[in-house]
Amino acid sequence: MPTFVTRSRQAQPIWSIAAADYGSWLKTQAVDIRQWLTHTGFRATAGKFARIPGAGRRQPGVLLILPDRVGTFAFAELPRALGAGVFRLATAMSARDATMAAVGWGLGTYRYQRYKRNGNGHASLVWPANADRTRAEHLIEAHTLVRDLINTPTEDMGPDALAANVKQVARAFGAKVQVIVGADLLRRNFPAIHAVGRAAAREPRLIDLRWGPADAPKLTLVGKGVCFDSGGLDIKPASGMRWMKKDMGGAATALGLAQLIMASQLRVRLRVLIPAVENAIAGNAYRPGDVIRTRKGLSVEIGNTDAEGRVILCDALALADEEAPELLLDFATLTGAARVALGPELAALFTDDDQLAEDVTRFGSSHDDPVWRLPLWAPYRRMIDSKFADITNSSDSGFGGAITAALFLKEFVTRSQAWAHFDLFAWNDSDKPGRPYGGEAMTMRALFGLLEDRYG
Repeated sequence: MPTFVTRSRQAQPIWSIAAADYGSWLKTQAVDIRQWLTHTGFRATAGKFARIPGAGRRQPGVLLILPDRVGTFAFAELPRALGAGVFRLATAMSARDATMAAVGWGLGTYRYQRYKRNGNGHASLVWPANADRTRAEHLIEAHTLVRDLINTPTEDMGPDALAANVKQVARAFGAKVQVIVGADLLRRNFPAIHAVGRAAAREPRLIDLRWGPADAPKLTLVGKGVCFDSGGLDIKPASGMRWMKKDMGGAATALGLAQLIMASQLRVRLRVLIPAVENAIAGNAYRPGDVIRTRKGLSVEIGNTDAEGRVILCDALALADEEAPELLLDFATLTGAARVALGPELAALFTDDDQLAEDVTRFGSSHDDPVWRLPLWAPYRRMIDSKFADITNSSDSGFGGAITAALFLKEFVTRSQAWAHFDLFAWNDSDKPGRPYGGEAMTMRALFGLLEDRYG
């Protein structure tokens, strides 16, 4: 069934009320409804819902208990839980809450079905009358893009396919894309990207998207595009390699945010840079102990080939920094240390800009897309010193792994007016309403809210 319909005479009502209002609401209902809810043991706690049977001319419907604030996922459980059928919101809502309800409903219908013969059904919703339909559609489409990219296995989402997806998004909005592939990376001075990706059958590349007026504020997004990470010669165990198709989650997030920016016509000069590689094993794979040159001129000693994300990002960040953008944001599924520190649901934020950190955190909270700031603790810079190069990509100490990775990236950002690094999981490790198991667009809603506020 479609996710949304414009109208339907048969649409069943959804009454949505706060837990505190349940008692007064119940008193206004017919006797059979009060008896039904009492006899079924319904408890009015946030997130709970109950089907209400029809009687006479009264249609059957659904009662949903809302949290104190209508968040993104308040309605997200219903599309799957209600199954086939068409429903409508029967309780008056503000435009903001109605839009949130529509977004949550859309996210709740998502399932990755590319390789499955039979998809699971879901209920449809009549578009809420006062919802911002365009905004809701843009958010749902961007989430679908990010999730689909991450969930697609590497056989069908290698560096070449990732570039093709960027071009497809670009065509929809009149953006320009340049892709530098294989040996041309060396000729164009991107040696670190080439070194990490040279052992794979599909050549490494740098994807470069540009959009927006030349005189607008410069906003650059950089996304880690490791389409599969074997760990290289420092090979991962099977358990660590199983879900490494998601190691391009940073690239997917950058592209999803870019799509939102372009669809909403924010006044920015947008650039998206995605170094896209597979970290593979072959006779020409880069090795522990190698010293690699980078675009910025800094030399990097490879302490561990499984710390490849920061190596490809350093060339992309150096290129982005050459233009001194007003705001530079990078996204990467970079470290297990961030997951140990924050778990799977919080993205780690690193920045020296206190106002930027405060703004991102605030919009993360208001858009149900939380981030948590970790320190760029300067004394830990010593942990990535190298005796043979300017810097090493992997500390021997094992302490503060997310921080030292961020400090590594910071070495390649010197001219940008503001920079933030996001260390993502980009994955739901369990099914939750509106957040099914698999790829996820972490930080995208938070940052779109921030950018919309600044440049809308």
